[in-house]
Amino acid sequence: MIQRFIELGEGYSDIYEWMELLETNEDRFHNVCIFTSVLKDVKKLSVALILKPASESKFMPIYFCREGIEYSLEKTSKRIQLVEKTMKEKNYSPHRLEVKHSSYFAEPALYHQYLTGVLRLHHILPPLS
Repeated sequence: MIQRFIELGEGYSDIYEWMELLETNEDRFHNVCIFTSVLKDVKKLSVALILKPASESKFMPIYFCREGIEYSLEKTSKRIQLVEKTMKEKNYSPHRLEVKHSSYFAEPALYHQYLTGVLRLHHILPPLS
């Protein structure tokens, strides 16, 4: 099985695209993850939507908005509120994981490999077949 990250972006409109992917692919839903990472004392959140392969395909996409949401105890971001509201409406509970910030990696592909390993370690992604 091929498991690959597809980055959408970090902006406000990207969250709407992410939520639309969830809405239109509800029959393929596998999991949702919210990653927390820290860089220079600033917490950032990333969201990932993991879909099951389409029909006979061996491709498992992971739609990803990387580190575009600042996390603060004082004020919750509108973007994370939208994600949490959508999750609650669908009765899904996201996996929340603390991970390294992507800046620790030389390129995005290495970061994606790291996240894939973390997801497999927590049995969120199935093992390669």
